[in-house]
Amino acid sequence: MWSNSINAHHKLSEYALNVYSLDKCFFNSSISLITIVTIYILIMPKLAGPFYLISVLVLLAAVVLYQLDTFDPAPYPDHESTHNRPPLFVPSLNTHMLRGSEKIGNGQLSGPEDIAYDPRTGVIYTGCQDGWVSRVDISNGSGSGSVVVEKWVNTGGRPLGIAHGLHGEVIVADADKNPIRYIPKLEEGLLNISKDGVIELLTDMADGLEFKLTDAVDIGPDGTLYFTDASSKYNVKNHIFDFLEGRPHGRFLSYDPSTKHTQVLLKDLYFANGVTVSADQSFVIFCETAMRRCKRYYIEGPKNGTVDIFVENLPGLPDNIRYDGKGHYWIALFMEADYFWELLERYPFIRKVIAIMERYTGRRPSTNKNGGVIAVDLDGKPTARYCDRDLFFITSGIKIGEHLYCGSLGSQYILRLDLSRYPATRVA
Repeated sequence: MWSNSINAHHKLSEYALNVYSLDKCFFNSSISLITIVTIYILIMPKLAGPFYLISVLVLLAAVVLYQLDTFDPAPYPDHESTHNRPPLFVPSLNTHMLRGSEKIGNGQLSGPEDIAYDPRTGVIYTGCQDGWVSRVDISNGSGSGSVVVEKWVNTGGRPLGIAHGLHGEVIVADADKNPIRYIPKLEEGLLNISKDGVIELLTDMADGLEFKLTDAVDIGPDGTLYFTDASSKYNVKNHIFDFLEGRPHGRFLSYDPSTKHTQVLLKDLYFANGVTVSADQSFVIFCETAMRRCKRYYIEGPKNGTVDIFVENLPGLPDNIRYDGKGHYWIALFMEADYFWELLERYPFIRKVIAIMERYTGRRPSTNKNGGVIAVDLDGKPTARYCDRDLFFITSGIKIGEHLYCGSLGSQYILRLDLSRYPATRVA
């Protein structure tokens, strides 16, 4: 009996391995699921146990649910994906950035997603989960006790990307239409907040298509606003399905305040995210999260209106990007792109299973770890990476003086690290 049982296990294991090795046979077709269940039903009675019937019914229910669910993920294009390329080499690392870090405004900031620093006042602006755009005064030196947090303006939505205007205003990419708590929803889209805290909607659609997830923004030398709509299909609450579907719904856009015209500069992007104008102001860099890369769109010179790759094959999923004014761009890495992410990118079948889990149970496998920030030079070459195994949901990072400041969707504070005391060290 044990011999038959072992043989049965071997046959089932060999079949499963063969199925897993055939992408189109297994991962793009539910027929193989039915085949596996059939073999299970035929073989497992030899190992008859009290839970056999229950396990068969569960498997059959899973197959039926998979067949009936309308979610239809697509393969990520092989020529654009990064799973077959060697990892990006980073010459200096700090893999324990939580050591020595401070929690700025702890308990007063709910998911501070992006960070915009005003050097004239020493104040950081950040948008939070509760709708508040908060001002964090870091001008009084080091130490978390020296920081003052002010809840400045509530947009009634979910402020994400944030930038300082040319005349003292603050520009906010607001990604939520739903009202929250006691604050009525004001506007959703690209917002202008005056120095006096008055909110004005600048734009909420382009080419007849409303924004679903207004994500990041920066300002060009002539006042033009460059921003992203991460997905034209999914909003901030269900954005995970954009990654799982594997289709390009993102857009990169501009808004001209003088003409009030909104223009789609690029479309069909894989979750368009962080935006920053280059140091010489000749191009704009934006992050394409699902592809683990940043592109640059030229706004001046002979390449005006064209796009190319700035940096690719990043070790994690890029979110916001900031220029520090001293020769480096700081790219927040939401989480590390580990082996599980590689499987998700490669196999639509796995993404559909996870989408079903998310939709019907509100749960999904999580590999959120090793979040942090990577610094690259003016040509997009990596110079240093700061990360930690216990760090995730890092959505923004910027070096101010000798400190690195990081925002996060999953924290109640801004993380601050003294780079003079805890630098990245050269890789041997």
